Amino acid sequence: METLKLDLHEDATRQGIRDQLYAQLTADAIAAIDASVASLAASDGHCHDVGEVYALIDEQPVSNRVKDDARAVYGILAQAEAQVHGCAVEHTHFHEVGNHEAVANVLSVCLAIEKLDPARIVATRVQTGHGKVQCAHGLLDIPAPATAAIIARGLPVCEDTREGEWCTPTSAALILHFVDSFE
Repeated sequence: METLKLDLHEDATRQGIRDQLYAQLTADAIAAIDASVASLAASDGHCHDVGEVYALIDEQPVSNRVKDDARAVYGILAQAEAQVHGCAVEHTHFHEVGNHEAVANVLSVCLAIEKLDPARIVATRVQTGHGKVQCAHGLLDIPAPATAAIIARGLPVCEDTREGEWCTPTSAALILHFVDSFE
């Protein structure tokens, strides 16, 4: 595939990104990806810091490319959390982004991109949404602080926003890591 295009102007969640990638894959490829992460996604486990996430990623039966991409996404997340909380990256504490389902979602996106193997990834502006979101840190404005920290690294956002959280810290990290340019 020469260029992969992602439409993020309505939904920039990790699930929305994954769904767009899956729409371009065969049913067999999707089944293989889902099987690769099934036990992880079904687990109620939780990683509390980036080192635990890296260890969990390294245990997965996926290629080194997928592991490197997933580790890079979590590195972006850890940097954002450290910035927001004013601490060192190794002292960040993951809440929602550290659960095994979130790690499985990141791995699913990485696996789908590996399967599609685009030379470039181009995306629209990112829909952040607006309003409030309830999370481990309480009721926060959208975009949440970690999401805003990642967006500030160069993600162009939509001027017109939808009610709700349409870009999470995890999806912002996926976008920052994978997207080469924005249209």
